[in-house]
Formats: sequence, C-alpha cells, structure tokens
Amino acid sequence: MTDQRVAIVTGASRGIGRAIAKRLAADGRHVVCVSRSQGPLDELAAEIQADGGAASAVACDISDFTAVAAMVEGVAKDHGRLDILVNNAGITKDNLILRMSDEEWDDVINTNLKSVFVACRSAARPMMRGKFGRICNIASTSGLVGNAGQANYAAAKSGLTGFTKSIARELGKKNITANCVAPGFIETDMTKDLPVAVTDHVKSVISTRELGQPEDIAAAVSYVTSDEAKFITGQTIAVDGGMTMC
Repeated sequence: MTDQRVAIVTGASRGIGRAIAKRLAADGRHVVCVSRSQGPLDELAAEIQADGGAASAVACDISDFTAVAAMVEGVAKDHGRLDILVNNAGITKDNLILRMSDEEWDDVINTNLKSVFVACRSAARPMMRGKFGRICNIASTSGLVGNAGQANYAAAKSGLTGFTKSIARELGKKNITANCVAPGFIETDMTKDLPVAVTDHVKSVISTRELGQPEDIAAAVSYVTSDEAKFITGQTIAVDGGMTMC
C-alpha cells in the first residue's frame, strides 16, 4: 500500500477529463485514467509519467454497470486504497422531447446518472476503510437551468446534484465529502466546430465574455478533492463565467 493518494478519473481520454487527470497528477496523486478506449489512455498515462507524475490506464465502458463496479473495486484492491473518485464520463443524445426516443432517454440517464451511482457505491467502502474520501461528480449548467433539446441530459445532470447531496449526508461522518462541479460552455473538441454565430451568442451572455477551458474545470476539481476542502460537501460549484446568473 502506497502513501500516495489514488484517484480515479472517468472519461479521461480527452477534453475535460484529460485536463482533470493531468491536474490531479500534478497535485501528486496517482491517477487511474479510465475511458472506453485503451490506446488514448495509454498515451495520457505515458504523458503524465513523462512529466514526473504517476498514472495508470484502465479501459472500462461506463454503460456496463458490472464493469464499472469491477473497475472501482479492482483499483482499490490493486493499490490498497482509493481516495478520490471523479465521475466525469458521459454522453449526449440531444433531441426535442416530441422526437426523443425511449432509447435516447434511457441511454443518457443510465450512462450519466446510474453509472455514477454504481461507481460511488463501489468506492464508498474502500474510502470508509481508509477514513478519507473525495467524490466529485461532473454535472452541468444544463442540469441547473435546463436546455432545449437536452431533457434527458439535463435530467441526468440535475439528478446528479440531488444524488450528491444525499451521499454527502450519508458519508460525511466518515470523512468522505461529495460535491459537484458544473461546467458551463467549455472549449473542447465537442464545441470547437460550432458555428461562429453560436459561440458569439454564448460569449454575449457570459459575464466574462469568454469561453471556459478544460483547465478551469480541472482547477475546481483539484480543490474540492484536496485535503483543504474537508469542510465543503454537498455543494454544486458552477464554473461557467457567470452564465447561470443571466
């Protein structure tokens, strides 16, 4: 068993998840990078190691709940501990409600909400044994204010905030905190190809008049998963340039 804190980051192969993994490694954590595809994870782990950090890669399909539980339990067993869980992976299947299929609804709810429940349930016991835990669930401003065409996604992300508050109440006495970080409009591969008119409109309603970067989310995750954040739990921190104030 190592003295180094061990962190799982799902959806780590790109975008926000990648930035979170790199930041937690820079903070001195051993980061277990999780995503569906092994190749990009191996590249990320190698990059972190080249920068002097500690990382490993585990491929896991988070829509497979049995695999999620096995992954979390396996990490805890292999490292002799599990200190930090960042549930970042998720999907979108946008559609207006009149056109949204049962499959589109179920896939997003299961992947973005139920998988988090399974991961947190599996992580709670090793965190309790270690008498320390930091859970951070990546929500979304869509879950705070809604978004047309994203009823499934907004429902899942809104569900995360209530779920996180509940487990924060359950686990707090065990020195385990649970919080959400809710990104606003962040520049990633998923947003870079949007029409200029769309991004210009978004900028116009953001107080800071600029889009966020994955590193902005990583900084918030870094804090709420740190030792210093022991008195912060059950909270949802919007990292959105003030967008949800509008």
